[in-house]
Amino acid sequence: MQPLPNGVWGMPADMLRTLPGYDPDIAKNRGQAKQIMQKLGYGPDKRLAVTVTTRNVAAYRDPAVILIDQLKEIYIDGTLKAIDTTQWYPTVMRKEYALAFTVTETGLDDPDQMFYENYFCGSERNYTGYCNAEADRLIDQQSAETDAGKRRQIVWQIEKYLAEDGGRPIIFHPRSATCSYPQVKGITVGVNSPYNLWRMEDAWLDR
Repeated sequence: MQPLPNGVWGMPADMLRTLPGYDPDIAKNRGQAKQIMQKLGYGPDKRLAVTVTTRNVAAYRDPAVILIDQLKEIYIDGTLKAIDTTQWYPTVMRKEYALAFTVTETGLDDPDQMFYENYFCGSERNYTGYCNAEADRLIDQQSAETDAGKRRQIVWQIEKYLAEDGGRPIIFHPRSATCSYPQVKGITVGVNSPYNLWRMEDAWLDR
């Protein structure tokens, strides 16, 4: 879910740092990652070569390059493969990649929209094909919970579960801004998604 302070469902900092890779001590995180790679037989003298596939637009390509740079720190050498938009979604749906970087757009900051669309077994936008009966059970449980506080606790449990299970690792959360000329009036800008509130039925120009 969208993290604090903007995210309504954001996990508390003390809980967040317990997730794999979320400890604010970057050197510690990288040390643990190197240990994992070394147990798998990799190291400074034997590095893992992977192809990082992504859509050939700046919002995908530029972060993928940063990802490749970060992977070098843990004995992984990535080669960027940027493909045309017309081929990107078919490639992802067919899962024709070893490692892919994609953008997860969300219409609103709500667990149902996020979890059912991206992590539930059989969902068309569950690009990694992640499927776990326990995760599905928890997703259904939070959706039926009417108490907001209890639902938030279940949501945090789901996020912890997905992070530890590697359902779809989150690289970063971007921030988007909406700009307009002073004469543009009547536009309400959402605080938790750039993808809603664009019907423009109340927009007008003050000229």
